[in-house]
Formats: sequence, C-alpha cells, structure tokens
Amino acid sequence: MIYSVDVQVTAPVNDTEIPDRVADAVTNVFPGAEIEEGHGELVAETHSLDHFSELLHRREILDTARGEFFGSRRGDTFSFDLKKQAAFQGVVNFAVGNPDELGDIHVRVRVEDPSVEEFVDFIAPPTEDGKPVTDDGTVPGDSSPDTDR
Repeated sequence: MIYSVDVQVTAPVNDTEIPDRVADAVTNVFPGAEIEEGHGELVAETHSLDHFSELLHRREILDTARGEFFGSRRGDTFSFDLKKQAAFQGVVNFAVGNPDELGDIHVRVRVEDPSVEEFVDFIAPPTEDGKPVTDDGTVPGDSSPDTDR
C-alpha cells in the first residue's frame, strides 16, 4: 500500500550545541529528511517513517508508540516528542513529562492517505504478548487467530 504523509520535525539548537550534531540526531531517526537551519532550531521534512518504524520494532516499543500517537491525535495529524540524545544514538526514546534541558525533538505527522488509524497500524502494529499482530489477526509463529480484537 502507498501512504501519503507529511512529517515535520523541529529541534531546538541551543548555544551550547553544534547544529550538525542536532541534524545528525534527526537524520539518525529520519534518514532522508530535508533539513533547514533556522534561528535557534532545525526544521526538517520527510514523507517516510519506514526507518522510524524499524526502530520501534527493534526496541519492541510498539504499544508505547501507539499510545503516544493516538493520545496526541487531532483529526488527520498526530505528534510526539523524542529525546534528542537518544536520537543522536539512533534510538527512539519518547519524551514525556518535562522537556530535556536541551529541548526535545518535536515530530508532527499529517496523514493524507489512508486514515490515521491505518497508518499507525502500519508503522506500529497492534501487538499480542509484545509481538506484532498481522492483518489476519495472527501473531507470526502462532497459528491461532486473535479473537480478542
């Protein structure tokens, strides 16, 4: 399936930070993002969350991600914040509560096609016992259908 999404990423750049390192934090999570340096911040745009989705799967934080996405949903958009230092290491770590002293990376996703629910299911599928559930309601490696959905 083809997805049509616009992803805007903003990250503050403090006087004590090197802008290239902040840019690296963004591209480590969102490779291919087009970055522009503004006054005191970087603004990036991308149209793919494939690598981000891989990072969510790798860390096995799909349920956490779904909670963040659906908890911030407003119409056809959802947003979330990421820890800048973790992103620099190529790791997804959602920022919740008080922002980090250097500021967090803010991500806003606008879904044009399909629905937000379908897109979230694609990048962070529902899970059962921590394993992604496939379209037919089964967990890979498990032959029984998921009847609880």
